[in-house]
Amino acid sequence: MSQKPKDARPIVIGIGVLVLVLGFYFVLLGSRAVDLLTSGDPVGIGLGIGVLILPLLGIWMVVATLRAGLAHQRLARRMVEEGRELDVSELPRRPSGRIERDAADELFATVKAEWEADPGNWRATYRIARAYDYAGDRSRAREMMKRAVAQEREADSGV
Repeated sequence: MSQKPKDARPIVIGIGVLVLVLGFYFVLLGSRAVDLLTSGDPVGIGLGIGVLILPLLGIWMVVATLRAGLAHQRLARRMVEEGRELDVSELPRRPSGRIERDAADELFATVKAEWEADPGNWRATYRIARAYDYAGDRSRAREMMKRAVAQEREADSGV
């Protein structure tokens, strides 16, 4: 049984609004930094440099997060097109909607065996990243998803 795809528009709109608000904040912070830098006061200049670093770090973080999200979506789209996405529609769920722990652990064990047979394959790495996520291990899920993105890029570039 295949699930109906979720409508991504509210998420995309939310991300767009968040990026616009952050952009406004970064511009505002940057203008305050310029005011401090042009004050001529050594303390103001020092603070201005510090304040200028904040929007630069913020821009870097937003760009890095958006790039990672787009890369993860690209892999998810490819897996769905290939019919290799994990089907969790029949797994028992808690009232919160999360997959029950025993079912998630069983799914993880199956996918882990698949990954151990071919750890260099981005598809297997993607699937284990998803299994980690379903099992509730977010840090390992992120780590494996990064690895899947790198493996997919290597595979597509012919390296």
